[in-house]
Amino acid sequence: MTERFALIHNPRSRRNGKDDGTFRNSAARLLGPLFVRPSGREHVQDAVAELARREVGTIAIDGGDGTVSEVMSAIYRHYPADALPALAVLPSGNTNLIASDVGFGLRGVAALDRLGALARDGGLRRTTVRREALAVRWSDPDRPAALGMFHGAAAFTRGVGIAHRPAIDRFSHDIAVGVAIASSIGRLALRSTRRKWLGGNRITLAVGEEAPRTEDCFLFLATTLHCLPRRVWPFAPRTGNEGMSYLNVQAYPPRLAAATWNLLRGRSPEWLDGCPAYERGQTDRLALRIDEDFVLDGEILNSGPDGRTFLSAGPAFDFIRGVA
Repeated sequence: MTERFALIHNPRSRRNGKDDGTFRNSAARLLGPLFVRPSGREHVQDAVAELARREVGTIAIDGGDGTVSEVMSAIYRHYPADALPALAVLPSGNTNLIASDVGFGLRGVAALDRLGALARDGGLRRTTVRREALAVRWSDPDRPAALGMFHGAAAFTRGVGIAHRPAIDRFSHDIAVGVAIASSIGRLALRSTRRKWLGGNRITLAVGEEAPRTEDCFLFLATTLHCLPRRVWPFAPRTGNEGMSYLNVQAYPPRLAAATWNLLRGRSPEWLDGCPAYERGQTDRLALRIDEDFVLDGEILNSGPDGRTFLSAGPAFDFIRGVA
């Protein structure tokens, strides 16, 4: 029995901008009204609401991390909690961290053909991997939750801001990130900016059931992903499939160069594990207060008037693998 699936295609994603019309024409012929090309965030909400009304059980997302985050947030808002669709992530954006862990494995016409074949065989959910989303909520109950899979604050927000500058953003993602890292390191070397960057941001953090504590934070990261590209893994080794991994680096951290070298290579020497300035762990919820913007899946978001956000693991989604 042929299964139905929808495709949400972000025409503004970096790699999709190079399409000569072949892909979108093929998708339109195959899917008809289930091929969606949203013009903005509101259109994503409307499109997902219609897919929920039609009880579409599988959604392919053709874009980068920001697009995946938008679609998951809309799904959380419009689908019943016990009937979330399976997702197929086609990596076409400027940042594709999510696809590196739970991606479909194909993009473009090849992905469309494979999805069509699986649908005809009734096998869209034949091979899936389950991951929890990272949900961000604000103290304002009227502000909808935002779902993503990678959160960053403090120095990470400033680094992403550098990467988003027009002079850098026009390059490929790897070059943009390289320039952003180089610019960040350069600012640590300059006396005029070193103190500001290393001094970090004043945050109040509560991990799980622990009491909140206030401290100066150089870098904060959290993710529900299980791996990152190029074997980068600055977090502690995961102890299970559920929960968020987090990294909290205090202001003026000792041996920063050595720690960065080890963290980016996924290594955990004894001195790093025993250093309280580099706190790494796994939890199902975090409460964070920071009077600065933060980053969710490559998009810079504000922390609200009081700077308070609440991070939690879940809901869980099934991600479809197109290539075994």
